[in-house]
Amino acid sequence: MQLGASLPVADIGTGPAVLRDYAQAAEGLGYSHLVAPDHVLGANPAADHAGRRVGTTANAYHDPFVLFGFLAGCTQRIGFAVGVLILAQRQAVLVAKQAASLDVLCGGRFRLGIGVGWNEVEFIGLNENFHNRGKRSAEQVRVMQALWAQEHVTFAGEFHRIDDAGINPRPTSGRVPIWYGGHAEATFRRAAKYGDGFMPLAYPPGDAALAAFDKLRRLTREAGRDPAAMGIEVWTSLGGGNEDDWRREVAFWKQAGVTHLTAHTTYVSGHHKRIDGRSAAEHLAAITRYRAAVADLL
Repeated sequence: MQLGASLPVADIGTGPAVLRDYAQAAEGLGYSHLVAPDHVLGANPAADHAGRRVGTTANAYHDPFVLFGFLAGCTQRIGFAVGVLILAQRQAVLVAKQAASLDVLCGGRFRLGIGVGWNEVEFIGLNENFHNRGKRSAEQVRVMQALWAQEHVTFAGEFHRIDDAGINPRPTSGRVPIWYGGHAEATFRRAAKYGDGFMPLAYPPGDAALAAFDKLRRLTREAGRDPAAMGIEVWTSLGGGNEDDWRREVAFWKQAGVTHLTAHTTYVSGHHKRIDGRSAAEHLAAITRYRAAVADLL
């Protein structure tokens, strides 16, 4: 089981020195990958949003392709994953090009996590349709995988048309790993049919998580693919519990067949709790303590 860490850009700052130092420190500690989120546009946090959930500019988000392109030149081994890219608010061919370029420049260390998004403000600002985003995203994945695998592509879908054209460079392996985030039934089915992995974050260790993993494996078999080749990533929160709690959780996830575990220091949702500190030193202290506690279980 691979152990990664979140990259807390919104807390530690957006400058090159702090991000370089943090990535190099995580690599030096033995972390296998770094996860960073994606948001392009945020609403004014001081505005009245009538109780609606709206993403704002209160937190900073680097463009993940630029961020990981920079960090690829500062590191040697550590991998990178978007957790997750809001694919449907972007042009699929451009994302295929960006992901392929990053794959080549970082030596295949990149995983493209994707999701359908929830912040309509972004879709409006990017001139994309918020209401058909799931269906469009499914076709986008097919477009990207064709462009990565084939020198020239002819594609005629509901939302995309390519006439004997391609991207150059393409990924060395002919594929950029796509990891689906989310919990909707359609997401399970798309992950099983097209994905290299799945990032479900809503489940604490327990029966609901095991049932979700079993459903994913069943759907993967039904799609004619090998469930053993499907990765599963979960996030564990460093803001709660102690070393004994962390060890029990890691043991559970490993027994459940989780392939990637991300030690997250800022995510807050359901059972997830952020650490109290916000400085780079406090985040590094948290991931240092965590890895020391669980390294022998991986």
